[in-house]
Amino acid sequence: MTDETTTQDNEINETKPAEAAPQAEAAAEEAPFAKLEAELEKLKSEVLYAQAETQNVRRRLEKEKADAQAYAATAFARDILSVADNLTRALAAIPEALREDEKMKPLVTGLEMTGKELENVFQRHGISKIEALGGKLDPNRHQAMLEVESEAEPGTIVQELQAGYLIKDRLLRPALVSVAKAG
Repeated sequence: MTDETTTQDNEINETKPAEAAPQAEAAAEEAPFAKLEAELEKLKSEVLYAQAETQNVRRRLEKEKADAQAYAATAFARDILSVADNLTRALAAIPEALREDEKMKPLVTGLEMTGKELENVFQRHGISKIEALGGKLDPNRHQAMLEVESEAEPGTIVQELQAGYLIKDRLLRPALVSVAKAG
């Protein structure tokens, strides 16, 4: 029996390496493919992230460009507001007697037309006046300069010292106001 056992062992040993060789080769061939597939997945992921980042940068640049176009005139608009204020004060200072004088009517009419044209230009460029009188104090739009005794509810704007303006949805200049004092 020992001879038979030895012969069977030899046969088993001989078949194991012969069967194991193709499996080992298949495993050896699959290992590089698995490694390459993992690397391919990683690279696909990186490409997707890069594309997403590029799209985000593009959107951010488009928004910045639109903002730059919309608000490009901000500095100029702030400067021209003092001209509008002076024109408004000049029109308010003209006494009624001079407004009725035939010699002064063309001058007054010209100043009024200039004021209206300035308002139209402001409107075309998205510059709007902040309506403050009678409203509640909003620190994002108003700057309280004085607190005064009044019948109005505390915090209500009772006087506008200087008009405030917005350019589109941004504050160009806060309205300088007086508010009703508490108690």
